[in-house]
Amino acid sequence: MLSEAFRVPETKRVRIIIDTDCKNEADDQYALVHHLLTPMLDIRGIIAAHFETEWRRYGRPGTTVHASMEEVQKVLSLMHMEDRCPVVLGSDRPLPDESTPVYSDGARLIVEEAMKDDTRPLYVALLGTATDLAAALLMEPAIAARLTAIWIGGGSYPDGEWEFNLAQDVHAANVLLSSAMPLWQVPRNTYKQMNITLSELRYRVATQGEVGAYLFRQMAELNDRLADSLNFPHGESWCLGDQPTVGLLLEDRGRRNYTMQPAPRVAPDWRYLHEQGNRDIRVYHTLDVRMMMEDFYAKLALYHMEQECRE
Repeated sequence: MLSEAFRVPETKRVRIIIDTDCKNEADDQYALVHHLLTPMLDIRGIIAAHFETEWRRYGRPGTTVHASMEEVQKVLSLMHMEDRCPVVLGSDRPLPDESTPVYSDGARLIVEEAMKDDTRPLYVALLGTATDLAAALLMEPAIAARLTAIWIGGGSYPDGEWEFNLAQDVHAANVLLSSAMPLWQVPRNTYKQMNITLSELRYRVATQGEVGAYLFRQMAELNDRLADSLNFPHGESWCLGDQPTVGLLLEDRGRRNYTMQPAPRVAPDWRYLHEQGNRDIRVYHTLDVRMMMEDFYAKLALYHMEQECRE
């Protein structure tokens, strides 16, 4: 059994809050399952995030956050983990500016967890927009010294460009970048290293029980729905770009696959403005794709074996 094979010492475990736009496309679901199957992570909550640039898919503004919530709940149900941790709604829209928070249960969850008397490190994994963490920082600036953010987002360095997660809320990104909070950024050119093929996922994921079958099926269905798009996806491959929110916490801490550099500001056209006088942040330039994906495949297979033993 996975839980009996080895023990992660309590001193090595970390707290984490997962903030995910889970219904945006098809990769957040993989990262969510990876988080749930990683013993090192004490998951303190899951926040359903908006992806409001795509609201037209759902008929009216303010609905994408609910689509994310339904998808998070579906994944938890497939894994029989409905009671694993609190699951709350984040903001249903981006910040109106860089000084006004949008209040939500997600932002409150971040503030409450950060202000707890707990000596273990706290991470907030941002798989999409930065809205909820930025709102939490505006609500309670003291949390900047009490957590580390891992953000999958932002354009390639040094110039920057349009990037989906960044485009959801540029104001929120600037709140994070200008704060004193430790920030690990995985920009677009880096998370794009997480390339896999659909054949690989069919062989390594679809065969692993109910949740594995769903992970593969929903990706294949989205691949079909986007068949007329010439730019994305490729047709036989995908990018599991959110997987680093787990993998970076598993890496050898002596591995320097990042640079420390002053945080830029993001202009309205998504370009980086440097020399802002901000503190240094980690900007990752390479990822250990083999370790991240093999860890995910192994944990999913072990989980499937456990489920079969219980039946």
